[in-house]
Amino acid sequence: MTARFRRPACALALVAALALPPAAQAQVAGFDGNAPSIYLRDITTGTVLIEKGADVPLPPASMSKLMTLLMLFEALEDERITMETTFSVSTRAYNMGGSRMFLEPTDQPTVEDLIRGIAVLSGNDASVVAAEGLAGTEEAFAQLATRRARELGMRNTTIANSSGWPHPDHLMSKRDLGILAEHIITEYPQYYPYLAERTFTWNGITQSNRVPLLASGIGMDGLKTGFTSAAGYSLTGSARQGDRRIVFAFGGLANEDERAPEAEALINWAFRQFRKASLGEPGAVMGEAPVWLGAAPSVTMVLGEARDILVPATARREMEGRIVYDGPIPAPIAAGDQIATLEVEIPDMEPVRLPLLAAEDVAEGGFAVRAQAAARRLAGMVMGSAREAIN
Repeated sequence: MTARFRRPACALALVAALALPPAAQAQVAGFDGNAPSIYLRDITTGTVLIEKGADVPLPPASMSKLMTLLMLFEALEDERITMETTFSVSTRAYNMGGSRMFLEPTDQPTVEDLIRGIAVLSGNDASVVAAEGLAGTEEAFAQLATRRARELGMRNTTIANSSGWPHPDHLMSKRDLGILAEHIITEYPQYYPYLAERTFTWNGITQSNRVPLLASGIGMDGLKTGFTSAAGYSLTGSARQGDRRIVFAFGGLANEDERAPEAEALINWAFRQFRKASLGEPGAVMGEAPVWLGAAPSVTMVLGEARDILVPATARREMEGRIVYDGPIPAPIAAGDQIATLEVEIPDMEPVRLPLLAAEDVAEGGFAVRAQAAARRLAGMVMGSAREAIN
């Protein structure tokens, strides 16, 4: 039997403010951006706000350089290289076209130079130098990078090169780009500022960062643009306002002039249409559940974890909470056992589900408790038989 207890939204709000679940889709007022493929996630609460074509493997163009940067960051953390380690410039790297750091064959760039050349200048030559310096060849690097992507849960990613140069097998989904961006931000915050540097000068040539809105005042603070004819104008970005941070990836726009407005619209929507709230602190009492054959007739249910979550700004008064469990709950029960689930329903969203735990131990009842339960059960069977006979 499943016992369900509904509590009005106003009563539940006395315990906590309510919001979106992790990995839920949110399409408020029909907004889903203009780009044909988009992934947008609030890192602070783990809430996916838009996923449109998010799992389709597509050409990522230079956005895949984030994978090259990650491989450098991991090598630094593993102490396989240092920021002062120098790499040689191969003929292959020197001959790369497209966006370049303008490395010369005689140059010996340091790892830090290459990080800036990739992050700020989107240098295809710098990417090849990094790949060859880490793995010997770009082909070997591609295999290592693909394997690492799989380990990070990037299921729709295949890396064929270090730069994003067009290749039929070089594919990433927008969700995977979001996963990668979030991993860099959360695991390597010491290196993330390189992705927001405005300019970098190498060999007397100063170039600007291609990421839009870095000086806009709306919280945009880095990551990577991309463009090829197959990928369209694309961007993997992150923005922070207050104590919230979002990551997003989109692609397929037909015009460069559309990229900055698309990013601005996504950022404004994510921060203005949603508010962060809490469902309560761990240990907050949420109710009681009856106990079967226990030394106590009921057990207190408490919130098992704290979670900051999002709620649409227009839906705060339309939420409903309920406690769901199979009951009565058989003894013995140990404090900390999950015995129920708190479900919070929000219009047009997937429910929030949080574990409810037993606040105290409940031992098995003694002989008297079991005798009383048996008597009640027997009485119920007798009454049932009597009703059947009358009918």
